[in-house]
Amino acid sequence: MDKQEFQQRYDTYRREIETYLKGLFTDHTAWGDLYESMRYSLLAGGKRIRPALALEFARLAGMADWREALPAACAVELVHTYSLIHDDLPCMDDDDLRRGKPTNHKVYGETLAVLAGDALQPEAFRLILTAPGLDAGRRAACALTLAQAAGADGMVAGQVLDTLHAPRTRQELTQVHNLKTGAMIAGACRLGVQAGGGDGDLLAAAEVYGRELGLAFQIRDDLLDVVGNADTFGKPIGSDAEEGKVTFADLLSPEGCQKEVAACTERAVAAVAPWDTDGFLAALAEALAGRDH
Repeated sequence: MDKQEFQQRYDTYRREIETYLKGLFTDHTAWGDLYESMRYSLLAGGKRIRPALALEFARLAGMADWREALPAACAVELVHTYSLIHDDLPCMDDDDLRRGKPTNHKVYGETLAVLAGDALQPEAFRLILTAPGLDAGRRAACALTLAQAAGADGMVAGQVLDTLHAPRTRQELTQVHNLKTGAMIAGACRLGVQAGGGDGDLLAAAEVYGRELGLAFQIRDDLLDVVGNADTFGKPIGSDAEEGKVTFADLLSPEGCQKEVAACTERAVAAVAPWDTDGFLAALAEALAGRDH
């Protein structure tokens, strides 16, 4: 797949995702400030990698109209957004900027930021469990996958290790990234397969692709925190060092980080090669390996 074809499909996914997300939490209520806070972070931009992956894997699994997977795909983005809101809190990473804008708690205060994150979690499962294009079995499978990816043995476990256990070795950092980032990306891929009615070999391949993509993404993120441009990256450069965190950029040279990103990307592409006949997933993995934000 050439660059233009890849970008056209990715942009199509993103447009549909943005349209769907913009339609959420728009009612006028007495708790409208909660909706405003939720939408502030949910609609703050971002690459929409996770829901786009879910839509592509739903298509590969045989879903005739991949748009029927939008509620499940966007549910992943709701959980991802909640995690970013909470990750930025003073009790966590204490960040002032996210995607070049003030973080949620800087705009709405800590209390409402916490509650906005709290609300986004169950709303994600509501989207899945009421998805009109999915039968009960597919809804249940998608909900279970998201719960496993985001819960105490997934993303939250990674956050605990990252914030409370001070990982310092390569093995420890890899475990953090596999849980904190990889679990949700792999979960999005698996959820897409399940929304599309697939299972078996494709489900296993989606897991490998997502895990390897997640590790590559986070190692690249570690590198950009050292050598990136703050305006492009969307947050201050060197924030990990200021917080005393050890990252892959500390353990490896910039060239070493790039080599690891390339190796992870190669393994991700190989895992899905039998299904990725037009090369969209390969092109996405390669684009992320060279990203600057």
